[in-house]
Amino acid sequence: MVHKFKVTTSGKSEMADITRQVRGIVTENGVEEGVCHVFVPHTTCGLAINENADPNVRRDIIAKLNESVSEDFPYRHAEGNSPAHIKSVLVGPSLTVFVEDGALQLGTWQGIYLCEYDGPRTREVWVKIIKA
Repeated sequence: MVHKFKVTTSGKSEMADITRQVRGIVTENGVEEGVCHVFVPHTTCGLAINENADPNVRRDIIAKLNESVSEDFPYRHAEGNSPAHIKSVLVGPSLTVFVEDGALQLGTWQGIYLCEYDGPRTREVWVKIIKA
């Protein structure tokens, strides 16, 4: 079964922490050992695992991606969101985390983030727990 939830972003570019929602699905599912696969069915956002203690890390990531993927490039895609498509390719639409003893196996300072590049929008996140 695929579990789905929505995330509403508030800025053009942001990293929204979705760790709590994903952990809740893992707990609710009751799987003791396996993997948790997280996916976004969108082409202008992505998913990442990164530090969850210092919000400046997220700000730095967004700033560096904005610097690396210019708004001023002569893109052929005329909708105005070409940089968001490129950033989503760089970050990727999915990730997988091990589940052991019924819990996500994230590092001490790791969180799961929906990376918005074309907001604000309401995004859908899909989660599949696969029992080992």
